[in-house]
Amino acid sequence: MAQSSAEQMRRWQGPALFSFGFRPFFLFGAMWGVVAMGLWLGVLTGGIDLPTRFDGGTWHGHEFLFGYLGAVLAGFLLTAVPNWTERLPIVGWRLAGLFALWCAGRVVILFSEALPPLVAPAIDLAFPIVLGGLILREIIAGRNWRNLIVLALLAVFVLANALFHYEALVGVYAAQGYGLRLGLATAVMMIAVIGGRIIPSFTRNWLVRAEHPARPAAPMQRFDKLTLLLSLPILAVWIFRPFAVTTGICLLVFGGVHLIRLARWQGHHTLTEPLVCVLHAAYGFIPLGAFALGLEQIMGHPGTAGAQHLWMAGAIGAMTLAVMARATLGHTGRELRAGKATVAIFLCVFAAALTRFLSPLHLGLGTLSGVFWLLAFGGFVLTYGPMLLRPKPDHGT
Repeated sequence: MAQSSAEQMRRWQGPALFSFGFRPFFLFGAMWGVVAMGLWLGVLTGGIDLPTRFDGGTWHGHEFLFGYLGAVLAGFLLTAVPNWTERLPIVGWRLAGLFALWCAGRVVILFSEALPPLVAPAIDLAFPIVLGGLILREIIAGRNWRNLIVLALLAVFVLANALFHYEALVGVYAAQGYGLRLGLATAVMMIAVIGGRIIPSFTRNWLVRAEHPARPAAPMQRFDKLTLLLSLPILAVWIFRPFAVTTGICLLVFGGVHLIRLARWQGHHTLTEPLVCVLHAAYGFIPLGAFALGLEQIMGHPGTAGAQHLWMAGAIGAMTLAVMARATLGHTGRELRAGKATVAIFLCVFAAALTRFLSPLHLGLGTLSGVFWLLAFGGFVLTYGPMLLRPKPDHGT
C-alpha cells in the first residue's frame, strides 16, 4: 500500500531533526551563518588566522554563498520537490547522510590547509552533486518537467562552485572571480524564478483572507517570462565584463524591469503582515543591488563589494530567512504569524545589508553589519531551533 508523506515521516523513530528535509538544513545552515560570521569578524580584527587554503576574503565569500546558501537550497528543495512531484520525501538516515556530507564540506574547507589540494574541493562539491542527483530522480519519476529549470539553476550553481575552487587553486583571487559572480548571478535567478511563484501566490492568499480588494499579478505571466529571459544575458554580461560602462547600463535596465515586476505584486498592501511583506522587501534588493552596481560602473567607481552585498546579504540573506521562517512555522503546525522576535530578525538582516553597503563610508560600519547579521541568524536559531528539533504536537513532521 502506498504511503503518504505524513505516514512515512511518522514511521521514522529517530530524531525529529531528520523527519523532513527543511529541519537539519535550515537549522544548521543558520547556525553556520552565525559561526562563519563570527570567524570572519575575528579575521577582520586580526584575532583569528583560519587554517584554510583560502585567503580570508575568499573563504568568507565561499562559505556564505556556496556553504550557507547550499544548505538552505537543500532544505527548500527537499521540502518542495515532494509537493511538486507528489512523491515521498527523503527522511531518516538517507537525509542524515546527505546532511553529514554538507557538514563534511564545511569542515574540510575550513581545515583545508592540512589536506592535499584536491581533497576539500572534491568533498565540498560532492554534496550539491548528490543533491542534484536526488532531485533529478524525483523530477523524472514524478514527470514534473516544469521544474527542470530549478534543477538547471542548481547545476549552474555547482559549476560556479567548481570554478571558484579552480580559481583559488591556480592563485586567482576567487572572491572577485568568475566563479563567485556566476554563483551570485545564479542565486539571483533562483530568487527571481522561485520568488516569482511564491510571492504573488502568498500575497494573493493574504489579501483574500484580509478581504482586501487588491490582487497581485498572477505568477509567471508574459511580463514575468520576458523579465527572466532578459535577465539571463544581462547577468552573463555582468559575469564576464563586470566593470564596463555598457554593463552598468544593462544593469540599470535589469533593475528597472525587476522593480516593475515587484510593483505588480501589490506588496505595499501587505505592510501589516510581516511574513508576506518581508518577501517583497527581500526581492526589492534585486533591483536595488542592480542599480548600485550599474551606477558604480557608469560613474567609474567600481567598488563592487558593497553593492554586491545588496544581493548577497540583502536579497539572499533576507529571502532565505523569510522562506525558512515561513516554512518552519507551516511545516511544524504553527500559525503563520510573525511574532516580535521574527520581526526583529528581519529588521536585523536588512540592517546588515544596508550597513555593509555603506561600509566604504566608515570602517566601523562593516563590523556593525556583521553584528546585525549575528543578531539576525542567532535570533533565528534561538526562535526557530526548538521548532526544528521537536516533532509537531501530533507527532507528525
